[in-house]
Amino acid sequence: MRILILCTGNSCRSQMAEGILRSLDPSLEIHSAGTRPEKHVNPNAIKVMKEIGLDISRQHPKQVGLFTGDSFDFVITVCGNANENCPVFTGKVGKRIHLGFEDPAAAKGSGEEVLSVYQTVRDQIRKGFLDFYRDLKI
Repeated sequence: MRILILCTGNSCRSQMAEGILRSLDPSLEIHSAGTRPEKHVNPNAIKVMKEIGLDISRQHPKQVGLFTGDSFDFVITVCGNANENCPVFTGKVGKRIHLGFEDPAAAKGSGEEVLSVYQTVRDQIRKGFLDFYRDLKI
């Protein structure tokens, strides 16, 4: 099964979702990409994922254009902008799903307060993708 997770910057939410989904089932082929990818994965995303035993430090943001000719069983958007600006795929896409999450990169406050937002969003992504994965198994 091939799954593509899309976000705008592909530096945070989609990277966390990719790591979480991959940890649930290594047999799944998981990719993530962005409509306007950043240069690096967000360091706070890497940090909060390490807290739950997942290392996403080797992942890197990718342009969605690399995948528009590919076929996927699922294309999942995790932010409103990517959902609204999802490109047309020339490859076969079984199903498009939107699982929206707050952008933790927009968090303001002390380092501790910002990290708390990342942890909250990580946990929401983990629950959302665990529910998605369980639905696949039914």
